[in-house]
Amino acid sequence: MLPLLYALHALFVLLWIGGVAFVTMIIFPLLARMENSLEQVLTFQRIENRFAKLARIYVLLTGLTGFAILFLTGKKQILFTSRAYHIWLMLLVWVMYALILIFERRFLSLFFKDPQKFDVDKVIKRLSNFHWFILFLSLLAVFLGVYGTHL
Repeated sequence: MLPLLYALHALFVLLWIGGVAFVTMIIFPLLARMENSLEQVLTFQRIENRFAKLARIYVLLTGLTGFAILFLTGKKQILFTSRAYHIWLMLLVWVMYALILIFERRFLSLFFKDPQKFDVDKVIKRLSNFHWFILFLSLLAVFLGVYGTHL
């Protein structure tokens, strides 16, 4: 049972973080090169709507398998030791994504400061910068998760 959980967990993380990497490294640069603001917004909305649906599923399944692994392996005892830094980072990243996906509309409104002075290029740039930040944290969590698990 445990090997299957590990494999599923890795698969869901791969799909989730791989999707974030694709959006960050491919989609945002593509949007930034578009000259038509309406085209930028429509393209972003189409991609974001589709990916958000998938990301919700991946984040949910990643959380379920991760918590199952944590409890079935008995590692919940090390959560409050110095050896659990990788688990806490994985949990932090997971919670951040879960909250963003649950409160997506509110979260996106943070990037649209003043609807009267809506500047698509600035919004795309802010979202891109945020994606780079969250991708860095995600990849760090994956790296430390694998590293910390195999110590």
